[in-house]
Amino acid sequence: MGGSKTDMQKTIVVCGYGQGISDAVANKFGGEGFQVALVARNADKLEKARDAFQTRGVKVAAFPADLSDPNAAKDVVERVTSRLGPVTAIHWNAYSNTGGDVMTADAAALRTAFDVGVTNLVLTVQAALPDLKTAKGAILVTNGGFGLFDPRIDAMAVQSNSMGLAIANAAKHKLVGLLIEKLRADGITVGEVVVLGLVKGTAWDTGNATVDSRTVADTFWEIYSQQESRVVTVS
Repeated sequence: MGGSKTDMQKTIVVCGYGQGISDAVANKFGGEGFQVALVARNADKLEKARDAFQTRGVKVAAFPADLSDPNAAKDVVERVTSRLGPVTAIHWNAYSNTGGDVMTADAAALRTAFDVGVTNLVLTVQAALPDLKTAKGAILVTNGGFGLFDPRIDAMAVQSNSMGLAIANAAKHKLVGLLIEKLRADGITVGEVVVLGLVKGTAWDTGNATVDSRTVADTFWEIYSQQESRVVTVS
């Protein structure tokens, strides 16, 4: 006999799992009783992360997938629901820094940056939409400051050879706004945290990082638990 909606197990799908923000989000939601589905390309790293979460009492499963592949989106959702049940929340942390110099990048590199940041996020949401509607769930998106419309940031993106990422981030920010409007009537919460700065303890941290990944995770939890769609900037 099935349980009621209030006592059903909740599941968050963490797309683009790695050290930093996505690890903190998985830890936060797992600590709040969520099952956690970890999605990333590297199966070995996923298995190690799964084992670490299990030692902390989190119910977790690993789902290796290349989120640059549009076919992976539907497949991942199907695999997660088959093993863990309906999806309650999606955390999109995947990104690609391909197409760094748009004057020399080929079409494939530019498409990859856009597909990882935007297209495949949309396809994942489409695949999980029935579950998200039923659960009154959430779509939680990590974004970066390179997508902001500011000449100083544009200069930084050019200097760091991250132009493809900057374009994808700008489009992802617009997508979040569209999803907020489109899904409001369905009771689905959409939240975005725009990170202005480097995240401590990640590969980008050269000793001067200012952003604590736990602060970002706590912000996502507030957005989810308060069921208030919004965009928050963290620096």
